Amino acid sequence: MATRVHQVEKAFLLLGGLILVAFLFALFFASFAMGIHLPGKVEHGIIDPAQARTTPPFDRPGVWRNDSGGYDAVLRGEMWRFIPAELVVPAGEEITFIATSPDVIHGLHVEDTRINMMLIPGQVARNTYTFREPGTYQMVCHEYCGPAHHTMYGNIVVVPSEEFEARRATDEAGNREEGR
Repeated sequence: MATRVHQVEKAFLLLGGLILVAFLFALFFASFAMGIHLPGKVEHGIIDPAQARTTPPFDRPGVWRNDSGGYDAVLRGEMWRFIPAELVVPAGEEITFIATSPDVIHGLHVEDTRINMMLIPGQVARNTYTFREPGTYQMVCHEYCGPAHHTMYGNIVVVPSEEFEARRATDEAGNREEGR
């Protein structure tokens, strides 16, 4: 009988060890291969939450061409909305989402993508993604932020690159006429 118990103990120890190894593999794979990590201090990663609305780049939310040839999508999560509520981005281009919150913790999840960010007051969150197909993707806040949390959503409209450039030229011409 004692031999049987010893074999069962060995089997459970082996099973526990295998499960531990599998979890460690999943952790390392998520951290290194998929680039998933906890928010932390990064270059230009901390701002004064009270000044978030007037601190660059958050004073001009929207989609802007960056120095590396891709695009930056700058947005703020505020009670109970995303600013801007709709972002238009080109398909096939690298988009770096740069976001923060001036008030409480919000979440930013874009449906059907791997974009999932925590918007912590005063902390600048970044995530890079390339939308392959045109379409409309919904942004939702996945962190409870108050009584109107369920109304906090927006859209990312992905259009072909040619259409994006045409929209950009039209917007810039309109801004010049209005003196902006």
